[in-house]
Amino acid sequence: MEMATILSLAFLALVVVTLAKTARIVPQRSAFIVERLGKYAKTLEAGFHLLIPFVDRVSYKHTLKEEAIDVPSQACVTRDNIQVVVNGVLYLQVVDPKLASYGINDYRYASMQLAQTTLRSVVGKIDLDKTFEERETINVQVVEALDEAAKPWGVKVLRYEIADIELPATILDALEKQMRAERERRAVVAQSEGEREAKINVSEGQKQETINLSEADKQRQINEAEGKAREIELIATATAEGLRRVAEAINTEGGQSAVSLRVAEQYVKEFGKLAQTNNTMILPAELSNIGSAVAAITKTLETVKK
Repeated sequence: MEMATILSLAFLALVVVTLAKTARIVPQRSAFIVERLGKYAKTLEAGFHLLIPFVDRVSYKHTLKEEAIDVPSQACVTRDNIQVVVNGVLYLQVVDPKLASYGINDYRYASMQLAQTTLRSVVGKIDLDKTFEERETINVQVVEALDEAAKPWGVKVLRYEIADIELPATILDALEKQMRAERERRAVVAQSEGEREAKINVSEGQKQETINLSEADKQRQINEAEGKAREIELIATATAEGLRRVAEAINTEGGQSAVSLRVAEQYVKEFGKLAQTNNTMILPAELSNIGSAVAAITKTLETVKK
């Protein structure tokens, strides 16, 4: 009875082991490499698979997801002989599980080592000042070199990112002094530029003010000249109209008598003004006679009329 139990248990264990070696479930985004009697047989993709027990064996298991590998810090020397410590992160993905299994022993370790050597080579070609400015260029060059080298491994290098660049304390102090001096220089330049702009603005304002004043004075003189010209024109027109009407009145009946009377009135009026002043004047004898003076003036008018 005990022997039968032992044999049953042994058979059950054999069945379990056989099933375990026969049935395989591959997770999503994974790939299993199957060897048959020590030789590559096939690649199992995601899903359920049956193998030949004790003949087929899963030798390698790969994930097809993107992997992030931390590249340890390493010392790099720039072109101007300054030592910097650089560390980064490498992103890669298995695209051919068979090559990743048989193309290299450990593609992760190989990629990390190749990233370090390539980074040292790239950093050695640029100056320290451009190391921080050209991070993107460094990343691209490292990815290109790694991707070319990793093709026989069945691995695709997606990108490389520099995480940090550490500088020696003396270099950091020198860079801080340089940046401080540059900021001070920029402040002085900005102040001088502001003063220059202010002076330019003031001079432009004064110039525009002078132009506006001169334009206003010019317009005032033009307006005054036009006003005087208009005044002279109106006076001349009025004078001409007055003379024309006087001439017409003289030529009418009784015009001559009216003129003589008007002349006599004006003569008496003006002669009276002369008599009121203290001035001493010598007048011809005939001017003291009003009739003679009026007759002389009337005669002159008749001469002009002819």
